[in-house]
Amino acid sequence: MTRLFQELGEQGYKGSYESVRDNLLRRLPLGRKMPLDASSPTPALPTSREASFLFLRRPDQLKTEEQETLLLLRQLQPETDLAYELVQQFARMLRTRTGEKLDDWLAQVSESHLQELESFAPGVERDKLAVVAGLTLLQNNGLVEGKVNKLKLIKRMGYGRSDFPLLRQRVLHAL
Repeated sequence: MTRLFQELGEQGYKGSYESVRDNLLRRLPLGRKMPLDASSPTPALPTSREASFLFLRRPDQLKTEEQETLLLLRQLQPETDLAYELVQQFARMLRTRTGEKLDDWLAQVSESHLQELESFAPGVERDKLAVVAGLTLLQNNGLVEGKVNKLKLIKRMGYGRSDFPLLRQRVLHAL
């Protein structure tokens, strides 16, 4: 990329190196400099975003290649394996509504010394009553949030075109 940028500069190109790099990466397969093939010595690691989705998904719903990638990630560092276990425990608490296990989970997080989870824990501690209620009770405010979202959408659609009476009519008609 550097050589191409230099050659383009010699021919009068006035753009930046970043624009050349971005255009090249956009045209390369999967945005990678080196093609992935069977002769590649090590498989490509997922991006942090892809890895976080793998960590949050249910293990029984992962495809075979996703399971292999997850296994590779967990074997790289012991901290990664520990982080995966803690994330899965928290996800299980969410799915099964077992908020009574939150104290044990927070203790494990503080013992783990994983910076990312340790920065998450104080927020959970601050609103512990609300978090436990969200993890145990069946009631939620999803319906209210949906109505508020719909109201804001209707309000945005009429921005600058109408006054309150028309907004009121549109909201009453939408319900």
